[in-house]
Amino acid sequence: MNLFKTTMLLTGLTVLLVLVGSAIGGKGGMIIAFGFAVVMNFGSYWYSDKLVLKMHGARRVSEADAPKLYGIVRELAQRAQLPMPAVYIMASDTPNAFATGRNPEHAAVAATEGLLRLMNRDELRGVLAHELAHVRHRDILIGSIAATFAGAIAMLANIAQFSMIFGGGRDNNNGGLLGSLAMIFLAPLAASLIQMAVSRSREYAADAGGAEISGDAMGLASALRKLEQGNRAHPMETAARNPSTAHMFIVNPLFGGKFGKLFSTHPDTAERIRRLEAIARGPS
Repeated sequence: MNLFKTTMLLTGLTVLLVLVGSAIGGKGGMIIAFGFAVVMNFGSYWYSDKLVLKMHGARRVSEADAPKLYGIVRELAQRAQLPMPAVYIMASDTPNAFATGRNPEHAAVAATEGLLRLMNRDELRGVLAHELAHVRHRDILIGSIAATFAGAIAMLANIAQFSMIFGGGRDNNNGGLLGSLAMIFLAPLAASLIQMAVSRSREYAADAGGAEISGDAMGLASALRKLEQGNRAHPMETAARNPSTAHMFIVNPLFGGKFGKLFSTHPDTAERIRRLEAIARGPS
């Protein structure tokens, strides 16, 4: 169901790009905007592991440096039939974690010091299994595709806005001034909402995948309760300086879910826990 939902959302972004491109920039403008978006977002995708890890001051550790963390990651990677990812620790008291890397062969898993202190072994396994599920599902690639379409739509809207400001716009009988204004302001908003919905869908899929990898849905459910409380009380400072990376973490590292559901990159934590409890109970 999550795969189907993601596919439909990405299809919606594609359709929106075609409609906006035809209305604002024509076929040529659409191709140019899409090309720029591809270059920007896939450049980030290719180097995402190095960029994000550096932003959050993560340091790579060996088994000798962090035997418990390293050992759990190795066990779960074997269960998931994934190559052993690089393991990192972030010097933050906020409990959180993320995974990055363009494919399973170039993956990295990072956990904060706060996470390692707060979680018991079952909870830590649940969190790390969730992150490895992101790696197995290639969610960095899916997120980059969504960002590419959303970025192209936003770029087209900016082109149209400058065209109107400087008098270079043309009346193409596609709704007049009001229609153009609606397209300029509403299309990027719609694209952002779809992009966030893709992110939420992938989080649900990673929860289910993590429960399957660890064999313990309740360990992740218990971890999510602690993570929600910890991030509400102590938002992550490095994430505040780099808010564009907030969607990568297992829970929102900035606001603990205060924003409305439509404008959140993460699903409601209570709903995530409810779904994990249903998985633990098994088929009814």
